Amino acid sequence: MNDSPFSSFWMAGYECSDQLNHYGDRVDLLKLTGHIEKVEQDYQLLAPLGIATVREGIQWSKVERQPYHYDFSTVELMIKAGKAQGIQQIWDICHFGYPEDLSPLHPHFARRFVGVCEAFIRCYRNLSPDGLLIVTPINEVGFISWLGGDHASTTPYCRGMGWDVKYALIKAYILGINAMRAIDPTLLIMSTEPIVNIVPPLNASQQDIILAAEQHQHQYQALDMLTGRICPELGGHANLIDYMGFNFYYNNQWISNVYEYLPWANLDVDPRWRGLSSLLLEAYQRYGQKIVLAETSHSGEHRPNWLELITKECIKALELGVPLMGICLYPIVDRPDWDHLHNWHHSGLWDASESEPSARMVFEPYAAAILKYQALLATHLKKALIHQNVF
Repeated sequence: MNDSPFSSFWMAGYECSDQLNHYGDRVDLLKLTGHIEKVEQDYQLLAPLGIATVREGIQWSKVERQPYHYDFSTVELMIKAGKAQGIQQIWDICHFGYPEDLSPLHPHFARRFVGVCEAFIRCYRNLSPDGLLIVTPINEVGFISWLGGDHASTTPYCRGMGWDVKYALIKAYILGINAMRAIDPTLLIMSTEPIVNIVPPLNASQQDIILAAEQHQHQYQALDMLTGRICPELGGHANLIDYMGFNFYYNNQWISNVYEYLPWANLDVDPRWRGLSSLLLEAYQRYGQKIVLAETSHSGEHRPNWLELITKECIKALELGVPLMGICLYPIVDRPDWDHLHNWHHSGLWDASESEPSARMVFEPYAAAILKYQALLATHLKKALIHQNVF
């Protein structure tokens, strides 16, 4: 894509969550994965893969330990490492974590979020005055508002308050974008939301079908607010978002009200499973925005199989006319489970473990698959570029 702001089509994501987990414990995945100590080495490992764009996060709870007092020393080290290694960083301001004294329902939440957004932009531009900066203000509003507002598994540990949490997060999101662009008008915004498929049970009643369709549409509430389709009092509009990132994993499709996941690979394929290409096309037809597959991965031995499926679906999406601008392998380095830290997912290219969290043990079948499917997709991207230039 000749108009892409991204340094590479294939991207890598590093876990940066600093949230309170189900048990009320603060989880620092930058530290637990060893990335914060090995950031330069981690970036060097990307070179053979041709990956020059990564997703990172500032960890709001670490940056602002006291209201309106900011410590960006760790972030500055990461920015400098990126510049030294020629890596483009897409920055999350809030990735599943808030300061100790805040929740999205706190009256000061929006103004505090604006404050940290402004402080980050000034910090970044002080170190890097030139070039594009791409920011994700709040990661996965739809998911985190459900997790904390309906499932009581993170801040604010509520049930039946998911809409209220979502509304508060989007209010802060919009104010944050406006504040950052007032400082840096060249700033680009990439949203990141889950893309899901919610289906009725087999032999469903008409009521079941209607309910599943309604729940499927709820996944778009955050983006609808950001783009001004609903809740216009928040100030959302289409120009707020430059790129829509969608996150897709094996468990992004389930049965309404049962929450039983649809199998993505078996001998008897569930007729309700939808290919990623059709979901991306649905989102593109709804918003008309350029799209990034902002997170995708699988765990264990099935990593290569998942990547094959995803790559072929991305090719289909391109053939359907979806302006797909990139694919982010997330996480690129292994991570532990938020709630059970002894359980490492083995979902990255480089594996680690509780006893060796800083290990970088490459999973060779996944490495081979990445190179294979990069080459396959490159052919289709070249065709798409030729088509653009001709027409």
